Amino acid sequence: MIEQLAILSENKPGRLERITGALAEAGVNIRAIHVTSLGDMGVIKMVVDRPDAVYRALGAPGAIRTIPCVAVRVPDRAGALHDVAAVLAKAGINIENASGFAVSRSEAVLILEVADVVVAEQVLNEAEFKTLDEVDFEAAVG
Repeated sequence: MIEQLAILSENKPGRLERITGALAEAGVNIRAIHVTSLGDMGVIKMVVDRPDAVYRALGAPGAIRTIPCVAVRVPDRAGALHDVAAVLAKAGINIENASGFAVSRSEAVLILEVADVVVAEQVLNEAEFKTLDEVDFEAAVG
């Protein structure tokens, strides 16, 4: 399991710059990021090397949520997300949100939000997928 932070922010020019500037000044390394617009508001989801420092740097505890997620290593090829989705669907596990990125020419990492991370990891590991904890995730993204 890894932890992803979700930061609620006004969707205005300069908001992302202000947030990422505060994190850079605090020495927080963003390992993965996904930004979504919700009209006047936006959600910035990120995996960072020091989540506790994000709370201190931004000083907005009500606007930040920690979301446990499944990180799974997959081959970087067509159909890899489908393979993971099929295993989880067969087990009755809904993928609520997902993002992913290539870590090499042959491998990618998916970040999945599901209701029960522990069960999802167990199901994926039994299907011979490699789920990542925080140490494995950090090693995978190099």
